[in-house]
Amino acid sequence: METSDLLKKVRKIEIKTRGLSRNIFAGEYHSAFKGRGMAFSEVREYQFGDDVRSIDWNVTARYNKPFIKVFEEERELTVMLMIDVSGSREFGTAEKLKKNVITEIGAILSFSAISNNDKIGVIFFSDKIEKFIPPKKGRTHTLRIIRELIEFQPESKQTDIAQAMQYLTNVMKRRVTAFVISDFMDNNPELEKAIRIANSKHDVVGLQIYDERETELPSIGMVKFKDAESGEYLWVDSSSRKVREAYQKWWNDYRTKLDIMMKRSGVDYVGINTRDDYVKSLVSLFKKREQ
Repeated sequence: METSDLLKKVRKIEIKTRGLSRNIFAGEYHSAFKGRGMAFSEVREYQFGDDVRSIDWNVTARYNKPFIKVFEEERELTVMLMIDVSGSREFGTAEKLKKNVITEIGAILSFSAISNNDKIGVIFFSDKIEKFIPPKKGRTHTLRIIRELIEFQPESKQTDIAQAMQYLTNVMKRRVTAFVISDFMDNNPELEKAIRIANSKHDVVGLQIYDERETELPSIGMVKFKDAESGEYLWVDSSSRKVREAYQKWWNDYRTKLDIMMKRSGVDYVGINTRDDYVKSLVSLFKKREQ
């Protein structure tokens, strides 16, 4: 992409997403994520009404009377965007590819972070770690992230979210809020374990980006499909009711499996259709976290 064209795209996305971040997400972002990170401050004697889960049993045993741990809010968060750059992000039948929606949401979260004086970083992943941008503050850093979101070209088209989660767990020593932005089409049996471990150390949030043509198959006769990750082609008779029902069942089973995995892992997540308004989905997720 020519530099001038890239700068125009960066500017266009900045204007759109910075406005959304400032006008819509400022309060929700702060309420949903600020205060989730708590740092140990001190211990004091237990008082009636204190949460018994905060009791420091070591100090209690030493002094033979109950003490509780006192925490204070960590005012500064570190936000990591975990961006799935596998081949399936190139799919889209509405006005936008999944890639375009991922870019805009990534930009919104970036501006929300810097508006709240937080650090923001990115992990681009396929079936390997494609690129790591360490978290920093500032507009210049955020614009660099947006440029990468627009023009980054991965070496691989495959997907391995589990490996990306393991990398997050290993590379980020302090607690971060990690937004995993992906279609989550990954059959790795280790995925749930990796997400659960990552979420025990960090605050993991899932944003599942999908296209409506992945949810149901229209009756339009023989259709040639290409697997975006393997490159294989397959002819499908979409006029067959059995084929359409099997396609629908695959999608329903996939969503059910994803729901169960996220709940068992304790991860908040939302599904975002490329055709729908992602603003509503994000605000809904943020408000849910405030409860």
